[in-house]
Amino acid sequence: MSKFNRILFLLFFMGALTLSSQHLQGAGKEEPHWYLFTSFRDNGQDGLHLALSNDGYNWTPLNQDKSYLKPTAGGKLMRDPAIARGPDGRFHMVWTTGWTTPEGKMFGYSSSTNLIDWTPQKGVPVMQNEPKTRNVWAPELFYDDNEKLWYIFWSSTVTGKFPDETGVSEDSYNHRAYYVTTPDFETFSESKLFFDPGFNNIDATMIKDGERYLLVFKDERLNPVKKNLRMATAKSPAGPFTDVTEPFTISWVEGPSLLKIGDTWFCYFDHYTGDGGHYYGAVRSKDLKTWEDCSQEMKFPAGHHHGTVIEIDEAIAKGLLEHEKKNK
Repeated sequence: MSKFNRILFLLFFMGALTLSSQHLQGAGKEEPHWYLFTSFRDNGQDGLHLALSNDGYNWTPLNQDKSYLKPTAGGKLMRDPAIARGPDGRFHMVWTTGWTTPEGKMFGYSSSTNLIDWTPQKGVPVMQNEPKTRNVWAPELFYDDNEKLWYIFWSSTVTGKFPDETGVSEDSYNHRAYYVTTPDFETFSESKLFFDPGFNNIDATMIKDGERYLLVFKDERLNPVKKNLRMATAKSPAGPFTDVTEPFTISWVEGPSLLKIGDTWFCYFDHYTGDGGHYYGAVRSKDLKTWEDCSQEMKFPAGHHHGTVIEIDEAIAKGLLEHEKKNK
């Protein structure tokens, strides 16, 4: 983005913020909505990138598309950054710290009140009860209001644990989803199996929809090629997740993230190879059954890779934009 266009972007958003603080007296006007997308670049070596949108389609990089947080935990990578806000208003983030063990047998963790200043990073070791674990990839987190607990789940291959080790994926990976719970990110439960649809899967993400819980994940099977997204549902965040759907995306996509805007669901994804090459895209649906690809209507920062999208409030958005203005 050119300096001129960046200034126009800032003026537009700051103007919208000013109007939103004044418009409540006007009939028929609504508060603006703000959506935040986390991501990484290249191999994740430079850390956390953020992008902002007010419509879910047009995503503008913040901080001049420079990292907000350099990785220091584990293998010193920050891939697949996943973020969620707790009931106290604090943002919690987890990420992939490395490709394989020992550096990759953990997930990274940090927290922030404003998405700009972060607590010291730490690597949280998991899968100690599964010594043949090869990796811990793409952790995500979800807060359960009923239990007052955080669920953190990820994908791991445990050598020899599941059948059909040959041909299920590149390098004989055969993933299932595992999880821990924590009330405070200081103490963690023992790692347990979270989701097993009977085949190799990665990149699960969860969101609550009324009284049910939706789990979107990547079917990682290679022969024949799947590499697409499916959904399962449960009555509890701990599962069991059942009623696995047929694929609702093309192949060679991963890193799903769900967002509902009005009455429309969006599932964003990273299309990493195959026809069309690398691009970030999305599908949308009104009923979570019939999906339409809307990738051509989306605009993402160059090099945007597997992150999560959440809605944020005006105060947080304003703080990010003011930080952008001071550091341009």
